Amino acid sequence: MKKKIYSEEDSSLETLLELNGEIFPMDNGYWTKIEAYPVEPDKHIPHGIRYSLTLHDKYNYRILGFDNAHAYKPKRKKYGARKVTWDHKHKNEKTEPYEYESASELLKDFWYEIEQIIA
Repeated sequence: MKKKIYSEEDSSLETLLELNGEIFPMDNGYWTKIEAYPVEPDKHIPHGIRYSLTLHDKYNYRILGFDNAHAYKPKRKKYGARKVTWDHKHKNEKTEPYEYESASELLKDFWYEIEQIIA
């Protein structure tokens, strides 16, 4: 039996992993790509899933992305606590933290943002 290295607590992780490599063409030339694969959990990726969910326009320019490929670098705060996880969202040129709760919530948030952009 294959060892699962991602968190067993989130039953929706299987769904996200099954979407790995999927590309979804959409109206007006938009398209999405989902990448997700298990990794050893650590302080940066405590849920044990490396992911990248992106929306691109007809010119292949990424206009939305949810990922944990690198650390989110917030604007410097004098007394602010620093978040350890790498989960964040790109919207056009702006990057902001993303509070990962579960794979199902990640997918829900991703598709909601897409609806707001292409509607």
